Order: sequence, then C-alpha cells, then structure tokens
Amino acid sequence: MSLPSARRILVASFVGTAIEFYDFYIYATAAALVIGPIFFPQGEPGVQTLQAFATFAIAFLARPVGAAAFGHFGDRIGRKATLVASLMIMGVSTVLIGCLPGYASIGWWAPALLCLLRFGQGVGFGGEWGGAALLAVENAPPGRRALYGIFPQLGAPIGFIAANLLFLGLSVALSPADFEAWGWRLPFLASAALVGVGLYVRLKLTETPAFRAALEQAPPERVPLATIFSAHRRATLLGTLAMVAAYAVFYLSTVFALSYGTGTLGYARKTFLLFECVAILFMALAIPLSGWTADRFGRKPVMLSGLVATGALGAVLGPMLGSGEPTLVLGFLCLALFAMGWIFGPMGALLPELFPTRVRYTGASITYNLAGIVGASGAPFAAQWLAGWGGIGLVGLYLAVAAGISLAAIAAMPETGRDP
Repeated sequence: MSLPSARRILVASFVGTAIEFYDFYIYATAAALVIGPIFFPQGEPGVQTLQAFATFAIAFLARPVGAAAFGHFGDRIGRKATLVASLMIMGVSTVLIGCLPGYASIGWWAPALLCLLRFGQGVGFGGEWGGAALLAVENAPPGRRALYGIFPQLGAPIGFIAANLLFLGLSVALSPADFEAWGWRLPFLASAALVGVGLYVRLKLTETPAFRAALEQAPPERVPLATIFSAHRRATLLGTLAMVAAYAVFYLSTVFALSYGTGTLGYARKTFLLFECVAILFMALAIPLSGWTADRFGRKPVMLSGLVATGALGAVLGPMLGSGEPTLVLGFLCLALFAMGWIFGPMGALLPELFPTRVRYTGASITYNLAGIVGASGAPFAAQWLAGWGGIGLVGLYLAVAAGISLAAIAAMPETGRDP
C-alpha cells in the first residue's frame, strides 16, 4: 500500500469517528447541562438531571441494533458503503435534535421526539466504530495493527475536545439565559458541516484487501449475526466484558463529573469544561502510546496494566473528586482519562482480531456496542444515584468493580497480537 493510500485510509478512519464522537459528546454535555430543564416538566433539579441521563442511555440501547444492521451489510457488501450510511444517520439525527422545540412549546412530544432522535444517534454510532476500526486494521502492515488501530480511537478525544471547546466558547460568549434559550443548539446544527466533510473523505475509499480476499474464497455469510452467536459466543462475551471498564471510567470522569462538579461542587460551567478539555489531552496522549506498546509487547500486558490502574482510581475517586479542591479534581480527571486512553487504544485492534474476516464487522461492532450498554449507558445515572444515596465514595467502588470485570475478561483471552 502506497503512502498516499495509507494516509487516505487512516484519515478516513479517524475523521469519521471524530465526527460521530463529536455528535455523541455534544449530547452528553448537553444532558449534563441543559437537556433536563428544556425537555422535561419543571421539578427538582436532581430529578430533571436523572431524566436527562435516562435519555442519554437510550442511544446505548440502540447501538447494538445499529451494530447488527450495519455489521450485516458491512460483512456482506463491504465496509465503504456501510460507513457512509452510518455517518449520514448519525448526522441527520444530531442536526434534528438541535431543531427540536422544548417541553414548554410542545409538551410531552418534546421528550418523546428527543428519545426517537437519540435512538437514531445510537443506531448510526453502532455501525460506525466497527467499520472504522476494520478500515484501519485490515489495511495495516504486519506487526502494526494496534498502531493503525489507534486512528479510530483518536476520534474519541478529538471529538470530545471539539464538543467541549464549543460549549466552553458558548458559555463564555453568551449569558446563561441565551445559552439555555438557543446557544446550546449551535453545536448540534454545526454537525451538518462536519458530516459533509466526512462524506467527502469516505466516498473516495476502496474496499480493504482482507474483505476482497474473503469474497474471492467464498460467498459472504448469509446472516453474520447468527454466525457470531453460534460459533463465536466466547469471543463475543469476552470482548464485551473487556470494554466495560473503558466505558465506565470515561463516562464517570466526563458526563457524571461535569454534572457533579457544576451541580454539587459549585464550579462554574466554563471552569469545569476547561478542566475536562485539559484532562482529555491525557487520553489523547495515552492512546498512541498504548497502541505502540501493544504492537511491541502484546495486547494483554497493556490491557492488564491499565485495568489495574483503573481499579486503583476507584479508591481515590472519593478523596480527589469529592474534595472539591481544584488541583485534586483536575488531577483525578487527568489520571482517569489517561487510564481510559491506555486501555482504549489497543481495542481498535483487539476486538477485530477476535473474529474472522467474514464476520469481523458484525463481531467487532456487537462486542463494542454491547459493552456500551453494560459499561456506559447507566453509568452517569447510577453514579448520580449512588452519590446522592451514599456519597461519592460509592461511585469509586462502582468504577473498581467495572475494572475487575474487564480484568477478568482480558485474563481469559488469548493473546491475539502475534496472530497473522
């Protein structure tokens, strides 16, 4: 593969996931800040926050639906067309959320339509990551799959930084009243331009060599999902559980922490958003470091070390985040997101490596998105409830349990880094 071709493939893998993660994170940020008061009837702020986090969870329930649908076509007709369709569905759903009237205008239709569009976001996102990871990994030269696999992973911190910087800029430029009236909608509407860029890049792609070779050997599987659950149950279960801790530590240190920091600790919105933007840089640093290390030493040593560190973070979450002291709060966020990047980076190669080419899109997508239900969908809701019921220390215990689950799954896996 020539250098321009390699560069084009990696850029396409990165740009699409960055846009989809941006779309996903602007909703997460809005859920922590404004979704509750705008789309639900007036009541206790804590109840509105829980309602907003419930809508946040809907997309995670929809993601396996998207994974199954897009995985089916990705394994049967190819990676390219499927990646274009997933980006379109995600983008249209995001833009329409930015146009949606609130509860004060249309009553219960507002949260109902919000849930529908949030489901659409989940379906689009469910088909995105697996295809982007395969685009990178199936084009990688020998011994560099994990390094190539970091490019879709880097979409996560870049999309997060873009989303948070935009919300931070709006918080500085607008009054609180203007921000809640219309300013929060601008990041959603801006997605239209970003999706246009992503489509331009992806329409120039060709199919991966691995997929073309698989088609030459035999016709595609009729129902890839059935094959996954009949012949690859163990890989699916272990891959799903392996991702739980990455999801939990990320959404506890971003969505929950933002809500807790502004609602309970009393930080100004712009201050805590700035904390998050600084901390996410540590995740962006850890991803390429862990990808390079995973190619050199194997997937399991990297993952196990990161999961031990994540479990230890559970013990210091209460004393650091709960202290309210700026240095400790920022320090915890930086440590948590570095740990997340360290265990997230190799996943771009690890999950696809668990499955053969003929069902790889479906297998990687299903494991990644089922893990979202287990590890992420209820994490902000559960953390908010635990903190209110028994204190912030219980949120740390929640994180430690999630790390233990993933550690056990990785320990039970074979080392896939040396496989051809």
